[in-house]
Amino acid sequence: MAVAESDFVRDTSRGVTWANATALLVSVAGSAGSVYLSIGLGLKACPLCFYQRSFVMAAALVVIVNLALEGLRSARACLLALPMAVAGLAVALFHKYLVWTGKLECPAGLWGLGDGPAQSVVIFLLLFVACLAAVPAAIRQWGRQAGTTAAAGLVLGLVAAWAAVASAPPLPAAPSQPYDPVKQPLDGCRPPFVQRADA
Repeated sequence: MAVAESDFVRDTSRGVTWANATALLVSVAGSAGSVYLSIGLGLKACPLCFYQRSFVMAAALVVIVNLALEGLRSARACLLALPMAVAGLAVALFHKYLVWTGKLECPAGLWGLGDGPAQSVVIFLLLFVACLAAVPAAIRQWGRQAGTTAAAGLVLGLVAAWAAVASAPPLPAAPSQPYDPVKQPLDGCRPPFVQRADA
């Protein structure tokens, strides 16, 4: 029995260790990057930015606390972070959709590699994949209950994303005049000025 249990721990640790390490690194990097955009670069976070920041920080804290208690071999860390990864990814995709459709313009992200919402989508996509990768090991460890928990986590994440987007304040009206680049620099997400055809 001890041999089989030892083999089981080694089997689950292979896939789970990299998933947990990835989830830890991505969530901590996402949290630090988000805070640096505000504190280091002086950008103003919009409500959607704040929701994404909250979800990535919550995921980081869940992963850190769980790994401190159970170590890198535990599939539980990623399973518990899954709802935050789903919620953050959904809000980030909605935020990027507003940029794609011209309803928002957002400042450049870190190192000028895309805007903030695009970088958020990448962070949450990596976090989501890492969390999802730990589900098979969780099922091997706890049985079908872990699969049900993962499915519930997906649903809870989508509900949280819907609640975040639905409760966000409405977008301000688009300006009637172009922004003054000195008085109104692009230091936060805002509706872009669009020249009307009849003007």
